[in-house]
Amino acid sequence: MNRIPRGVWMLGLVSLFMDMSSEMAHAVLPLFVVGTLGASTATLGLLEALAGLFTHVSKLYSGIISDRMQSRKGLALLGYAMAALSKPLFPLATSSLLVFGARITDRVGKGIRGAPRDAMVADMTSPEQRGAAFGLRQSMDSCGAFAGPLIAVVLIGLYAFDVRALLWVACLPALICVAILAFGVKEPERHVTMAKPSPSITVSTARALGSQFWLVMAIIVGISVSRISDAFLVLRGSQLGLALVFIPLVLVLINAVDTFSSYPSGALSDRFGRRLPLALSLVALALSMLILGYDESQMAFWLGLVFYGLHMALSQSVLSSLVADTAPLDLRGSAFGMAGLVTGLATFAGSLGVGLAWDYLGAHIVFNSAAIAALLALLLLSLVNRKRQP
Repeated sequence: MNRIPRGVWMLGLVSLFMDMSSEMAHAVLPLFVVGTLGASTATLGLLEALAGLFTHVSKLYSGIISDRMQSRKGLALLGYAMAALSKPLFPLATSSLLVFGARITDRVGKGIRGAPRDAMVADMTSPEQRGAAFGLRQSMDSCGAFAGPLIAVVLIGLYAFDVRALLWVACLPALICVAILAFGVKEPERHVTMAKPSPSITVSTARALGSQFWLVMAIIVGISVSRISDAFLVLRGSQLGLALVFIPLVLVLINAVDTFSSYPSGALSDRFGRRLPLALSLVALALSMLILGYDESQMAFWLGLVFYGLHMALSQSVLSSLVADTAPLDLRGSAFGMAGLVTGLATFAGSLGVGLAWDYLGAHIVFNSAAIAALLALLLLSLVNRKRQP
């Protein structure tokens, strides 16, 4: 762990504090929008869908722009600053329209920062330490993701269920995050020859990314479709009789497993190659889906969530490393932007399919289909070569 550059640790702290802030707010935001502001659940659903769309489209463009500018930190700082500045708008809101504007600003900021931040991690590291570096950043990100809801649970009690007070507190870690990035992260120098033509959304850029990169994108599609979203995991727990008070623990458990397993997973990929931990992640995902689909005991439900968390830990940092390994150096930002867009679109399509299949075919079919999709992604993985970019 000592060999990981200081900049990666700082970017990990940036992710930790921003995720802590976001999850503190998101833990109570649905209650605030529907309960306090009186909006309908349909309005809330539209808000979340559009927020996701803005996130993934902005990811693509920010990655391309970072390649053109040959600069990552400025864009990443802009994205994190947008998210931080949106946070006070939530407690100030008196209508769902202002919440809508704040949520879109937050999600666009998330999209802008993602690709250049990941490209910075790749720029700071050698191929031999890249998996561990992405694993460390992901681990710290997940730490904030499960700490945020736990802090929210404590504070909402202390503030006598005053949601606005909690939303104000959530602004603090966001400001800390921006300060760390602005003053604690130095962007590494890069010596690359720009691609001709310059990076853009064109067929020539797509070809320049290379066949191995697009094979990784196909694997990402398979994984994204296989992953049942958090909302449906919560719904499955409710179906199995899980008490309402324990529902938040679903996300806490997944993120806790992710936190403690992401770094070892990334380090494993540096030592034995990317394919081994990614293959293990797909096996863990298939097992998770089969357990959640067939066994209806609550003990099996929690076991399925553990396997799901292992899958997340074993796959996320390794997929980021694979994107960096297979993309040309001068198109690295574009590659991470494309990966974000592909992930978002595949996740959207998968969630839509899951929702329809759940209603008409039942949960068993949904989970069985997800397991099959995970195994098909495992077959695609065998085609990825071992060559890594510097």
